[in-house]
Amino acid sequence: MRPAARGSMPRGGGVPPLSRRAPAHSFARMEPLIDPFARRIDYLRISVTDRCDFRCTYCMSEHMTFLPKRDLLTLEELDRLCSAFVRMGVRKLRITGGEPLVRRGIMTFFEAMSRNLGAGLDELTLTTNGSQLDRFAQPLAAAGVRRVNVSLDTLDPEKFKTITRWGALPKVLRGIDAARAAGMRVKINAVALKGFNEAELFDLTDWAAREDLDLTFIEVMPMGDMGDGTDGTLRLDQYWPLKDLRARLAERYTLTELAHRTGGPARYVRLEETGQQIGFITPLTHNFCESCNRVRLTCTGQLYMCLGQEDMADLRAPLRASESDAPLEDAIRTAIARKPKGHDFDYSRQRADGQVSRHMSHTGG
Repeated sequence: MRPAARGSMPRGGGVPPLSRRAPAHSFARMEPLIDPFARRIDYLRISVTDRCDFRCTYCMSEHMTFLPKRDLLTLEELDRLCSAFVRMGVRKLRITGGEPLVRRGIMTFFEAMSRNLGAGLDELTLTTNGSQLDRFAQPLAAAGVRRVNVSLDTLDPEKFKTITRWGALPKVLRGIDAARAAGMRVKINAVALKGFNEAELFDLTDWAAREDLDLTFIEVMPMGDMGDGTDGTLRLDQYWPLKDLRARLAERYTLTELAHRTGGPARYVRLEETGQQIGFITPLTHNFCESCNRVRLTCTGQLYMCLGQEDMADLRAPLRASESDAPLEDAIRTAIARKPKGHDFDYSRQRADGQVSRHMSHTGG
């Protein structure tokens, strides 16, 4: 195991690199994870914290009550869990939150995970709001992160402050520049919000083309209580179907369907006039579950087999019950055997059917 890069010690000092502390585990490959519908599960999204330095209106309440830090898995436990999934056939890890880069000592986790690259793991990636990227871009690249997704819904500084409540657009743009300078490919994830960024569709598209950034649009999903008492009505008001967004793009550009996939749920087109690639994540207007290859692990060790279902498996208990990974591996296989065929998200009846109670920041974006 290589030592952590110099200069990556978390502020506050005193925490030795994870790679020097984590117990050794076997890296022998095991039988792959196959769900009841013959889908191979090779993509794990891990939330390392539910905390965030933004309060995006479609994601969480302004006055969130976050989990006590003692309830979170330690970085060593996250390492052990993720390494078990890699041995069981997971080839892509995406680190999410909350905002993953606000967790103290997070670079020791990335540095530890990098030992799996080329040893079963093909890709280690990150989804972030970009607020901390200018500080972390270089060490992330050094740890083997080659692609990063940045959530960005508007290029208007005042609208950005409105939608994020606490965010500052210039800081995010500096983070994007820093990631590109570090050699990482940047993809922009923009949530399609009716009445908010409809008028910016072409501005966002043209900006991404000029900056050579990949761009994916996402339908807003009914997750968590925003504290407004509307029980999902706000999400319904925000809902802009991507079939309508795509039709708007087709008024200006020639769209060519692409077979390209990145391991996630997005479907892609090429805009012939610019040559750029645009992705669409459409859990509401197009149920993409037939090809689902992913599961989600929360920062407290709960494994959600489907983003749009409440069923989960507790992996923290078997993780902590034994120094052997056998009980943990058994729990993972038992959970995958319960993976459902699809989610229940549905706005078609003019209400937010299929709404789940947990916030996206808990499950992982």
